[in-house]
Amino acid sequence: MSLLLHLSDTHFGTELPHVVQALLALAHQRRPDVLVFSGDITQRAQVSQFEAARQFCRDLGIARMLALPGNHDIPLFDVAARLFRPYVRYLDAFGPTLEPVLETDAFLLIGVNTTRASMHKNGAVSPVQAARVANRLRQARGGQLRVVVTHQPAEVGRPEDVHDRLREAEPALQAWSAAGADLVLGGHIHLPYVLDLAARETPTPRAMWCVQAGTAVSSRVRHGTSNSVNFIEWRQHRGAERRHCLLERWDYDERAGAFTAASTRTLALA
Repeated sequence: MSLLLHLSDTHFGTELPHVVQALLALAHQRRPDVLVFSGDITQRAQVSQFEAARQFCRDLGIARMLALPGNHDIPLFDVAARLFRPYVRYLDAFGPTLEPVLETDAFLLIGVNTTRASMHKNGAVSPVQAARVANRLRQARGGQLRVVVTHQPAEVGRPEDVHDRLREAEPALQAWSAAGADLVLGGHIHLPYVLDLAARETPTPRAMWCVQAGTAVSSRVRHGTSNSVNFIEWRQHRGAERRHCLLERWDYDERAGAFTAASTRTLALA
């Protein structure tokens, strides 16, 4: 069994120290094999905030990590940096690339940089990016859970969130599903949810799920939720056994002073 911790939108600079400590305790207890960090690592892309986030990642004690920038990881008020060096601080802390690929025996994780320095909040996936990811998915090895990671959500479940959806997401989702993707992980709107992408009006050609994380440790909780993270448990399947993974959401409980299991769902895969 292999375990992945998915967290997002830490917004270091607005982190809650007691929630940080609770998440560290949970990670040390569960001991995941891989960390996926789907952007908005900092609040204002300041060097000190990136340093705090990097130390937090070290303290988690997870051997392998895939991280992506979010829109908050691009300087907002430093206009020159935003125009000419938007990712220099992010790359100093979490480089060397904006679109990492992490491969283990259990996982194929493909990062897509959906942020754009020309956009304030919104993100996009280009046809070139979509094709690159699809090509890499077709090279997956048998037994791997195939995961694409974005910052902005690839799909939304509420009408009020449509404006936050990743631009040009639909053709990308269709291509990634056809190429073998199982999950698309994201964040950005601080709302944890899971959507069956093969059960929509425009279904994907094979089973694929959109899995969103809430804000992990920031005071910027929204939508009546709490701080939360996701765990994805994957067991390699053999023979005629149907593929599936287990998704667990863990929310911070103020009364307990700890993250507690909030929901568990088995996701059927192609």
